[in-house]
Amino acid sequence: QVQLVESGGGLVQAGDSLRVSCAASGRTFSSIAMGWFRQAPGKEREFVAAISASGGNKDYADSVKGRFTISRDIAKNTVYLQMNSLEPEDTAVYFCAARRSAGSSYRRSDYYYWGQGTQVTVSS
Repeated sequence: QVQLVESGGGLVQAGDSLRVSCAASGRTFSSIAMGWFRQAPGKEREFVAAISASGGNKDYADSVKGRFTISRDIAKNTVYLQMNSLEPEDTAVYFCAARRSAGSSYRRSDYYYWGQGTQVTVSS
């Protein structure tokens, strides 16, 4: 069983940076892939970034490539999403998710555990 708790969301202006965090419980954190998804009002939940269990493989949505960076700290059981050059289109609830295997994935259906989400709002 893995429980995920996101934090770090907030209201920022376009061009600002923000880092959201996801603290995971359970002793399996080092052996599972993690991902970030987001959902804007009236839209489907979409993939943002993913990282493999080892941290050696990272995937990004085209819309955030070059601006967002995913990372993980095994000692802290935490995964991060560093967001730079934020745009109003990045406004959404950001969800942390965990797989039950080591490989990263962009598919929402590949993730078994989900956090409650943290709101990120970017004003123009």
